[in-house]
Amino acid sequence: MTNHRNFKFQLVFFYFYANFENFKNQILYQKMAKFLTDREENYAQWYNDLVIKADLAENSAVRGCMVIKPYGYAIWENIQAELDKMFKATGHVNAYFPLFIPKSFFSREAAHVEGFAKECAVVTHYRLKNSENGTGIVVDPDAKLDEELIIRPTSETIIWNSYRNWIQSYRDLPILINQWANVVRWEMRTRLFLRTAEFLWQEGHTAHATREEAVEETMKMINVYTEFAEKYMALPVIRGYKTDNEKFAGAIDTYSIEALMQDGKALQAGTSHFLGQNFAKAFDVQFTDRNGKLDYVWATSWGLSTRMIGALIMAHSDNKGLVLPPKLAPLQTVIIPIFKNAEQLGKITELALRLKSELEKAGIKVKYDDRDNNTPGWKFSNYEFKGVPVRIAIGPRDLENSTAEIARRDTLTKETISVASVTGRVIKLLEEIQGNIYNKALQFMKENTYYPDKWSDFVDIIENRGGFVMAHWDGTSETELKIKEETKATIRCIPFDSGEEEGKCIFSGKPSKRRVLFARAY
Repeated sequence: MTNHRNFKFQLVFFYFYANFENFKNQILYQKMAKFLTDREENYAQWYNDLVIKADLAENSAVRGCMVIKPYGYAIWENIQAELDKMFKATGHVNAYFPLFIPKSFFSREAAHVEGFAKECAVVTHYRLKNSENGTGIVVDPDAKLDEELIIRPTSETIIWNSYRNWIQSYRDLPILINQWANVVRWEMRTRLFLRTAEFLWQEGHTAHATREEAVEETMKMINVYTEFAEKYMALPVIRGYKTDNEKFAGAIDTYSIEALMQDGKALQAGTSHFLGQNFAKAFDVQFTDRNGKLDYVWATSWGLSTRMIGALIMAHSDNKGLVLPPKLAPLQTVIIPIFKNAEQLGKITELALRLKSELEKAGIKVKYDDRDNNTPGWKFSNYEFKGVPVRIAIGPRDLENSTAEIARRDTLTKETISVASVTGRVIKLLEEIQGNIYNKALQFMKENTYYPDKWSDFVDIIENRGGFVMAHWDGTSETELKIKEETKATIRCIPFDSGEEEGKCIFSGKPSKRRVLFARAY
């Protein structure tokens, strides 16, 4: 009996010893998890915890503004780099226009000023001075500006004032300009990356000789955003037209791409606007066409912002931390040594640096983390929490067998392969992970897209399940606003690919020829 007990004890001991690293990792995960609210329990808090604990951003001393930390900014830099290539491939060039816009410029386009008036930050004075009683600094009343300046909420007005000087003839067209900039929209309810008083973005502003060219540009750029979202962000989207209630202030038509987050809410991921001749008329931008006739220029604008980092988090991440698509991850692969002494570390480092060099030559962003102030288990958990797609671990046994352990973040699975196969396997894994993340998000969108025909079903979906709701609408602003008032759901877009279908409006019962996309949204 005693021998039997000893044998059982030995089995338990050897099992624990063999899996010690796994047990350690689980403990570390649990320690990290206590700082991360469960996604299913409180999605909003989970998101906020993850942004802060993953070192992406934090709230600043200025209410409603954020500090984008190096890891978060590295993601934005990758977004910038890929988009910038795509813009330039379609003939666009970068420029920069002033942060300050004269207040009078806004009054020239009525719909534009009405749309942004409540969000504008205004500069009224240009100097401070010591208070007369010595209690602090005050605005110098003698330094009042002759004309108040609005801090850029968007740049149509300041840019079209410049275009007036640049355009005289059809030979000066088209103008295809983009700028990378910051903007200020004074939000009262803010959330890191998703809605802040100041954020980073790009804004394209183009001028054309004909309506057809401008419409073509508007569609071209929403297609560029769609390709970027799906190819690089691994984010499936629906393209469509905005309703009059939802379109950009001052636009004739607005196109958008809409993405579905894991909590069932929609997020507008990019917009492209056909501005017609509204801004050209407001700033008197005319040109002589090929027939010698004087006409107003046709315009577009389009933009995408740092809220895409929020989209990445909300669409892909889990209770273990970030899940980042390899094409936008600041770090695609990390190599971690497992060692007991300096001699082992030296031998492992020799192999690790060789692998690192091979991976870098293949265009992979890789780091070798040989710090001795953290355990391998801590590093495993930390890099998984920060969403690094592939992890390579090398220990003494791997040196003996010429092997390495490779783990992938999206599925948390591991495999041991020969050192000679590492580079090829990592290249293939990064492609697989990118595709797997996209397919998972696409499947989620399909499973959470509904087609109700009864108002009671519509309300039940919006209130209790969330997701995309494709429902008939009678085309009136009155009905659209009543649906929003009763359910907080808005028409996200009228999808380009939604064919005609006879039906009855989900709310009014009036005839409808197609379904439109409803959802609650960020």
